[in-house]
Amino acid sequence: MQGRIIKGIAGFYYVSTKDRKVYECKAKGIFRKEKQKPLVGDCVEMEILDEEEKTGNIVRILPRKNALIRPAVANVDQALVIFSAREPNPNFQLLDRFLVSMERQEIPVVICINKQDLAGEGEAEEFRKIYASCGYRILFTSASREEGLEDLRQVLRGKTTTVAGPSGVGKSSITNLLQPRVRMETGEISKKLGRGRHTTRHSQLIELEEGTYLMDTPGFTSFYVEDMEKEELRHCFPEFFSYEGQCRFQGCTHTHEPGCAVKEALEKGKISRKRYDSYCEMYKGLEEKRRY
Repeated sequence: MQGRIIKGIAGFYYVSTKDRKVYECKAKGIFRKEKQKPLVGDCVEMEILDEEEKTGNIVRILPRKNALIRPAVANVDQALVIFSAREPNPNFQLLDRFLVSMERQEIPVVICINKQDLAGEGEAEEFRKIYASCGYRILFTSASREEGLEDLRQVLRGKTTTVAGPSGVGKSSITNLLQPRVRMETGEISKKLGRGRHTTRHSQLIELEEGTYLMDTPGFTSFYVEDMEKEELRHCFPEFFSYEGQCRFQGCTHTHEPGCAVKEALEKGKISRKRYDSYCEMYKGLEEKRRY
């Protein structure tokens, strides 16, 4: 029988079949020997051990469309990264790290800014100006007012979307509104820390409608780029692409070299200063990592 892994906890995998039955499965030992691990999102074949108890074994992982390293999930069409306009305030550098991580894994990204009702005048336009110019699609929502959800549904329809964002930005609240049957735990904002408690403890595949899935993943802070080489970084900033080959020096890092087309575009306002500063900070971190 075939199905798709919708959740994995402590060595158990929960596999959903086309007729909406969910089986608790273990992975056969052959996967350990082949150093292959089933991932949430995998399509698998399983043998049924007990139909009444809904237990089984995963015997084969079907070919994957893709497999992400961080988060460790499979068969993803796009990523939805959710930040809030306020409470907590958006951390642009954290957002840029996530975008770099997804660019590196060739996963298209949609940016969702929640709590738009708390944003001041001009803030929404600033978000749009910075990230739309890089080629990212940006949506604005308010979970508390149930605004912007229809546009979000259209973006998600027919795709498997991995969802991420810092704690307290409204990921679980938005998911609850999109699919009322799946009630996810929502956390209150910690006033002391200005951020939310971690409320998602395991990756989970949630079916919103037939053929449309949300993949909620824990641990946004694992979206780091320390395992990449600094030379790779410039290829993860889409706004740099049109200037490739125009710099005076081949292999220009866009940091200190004279005759750099990216820096010239920055001075002309064609590239966001915030984005460029994020790039330089990440580049410096990768350079120092290599040194030690």
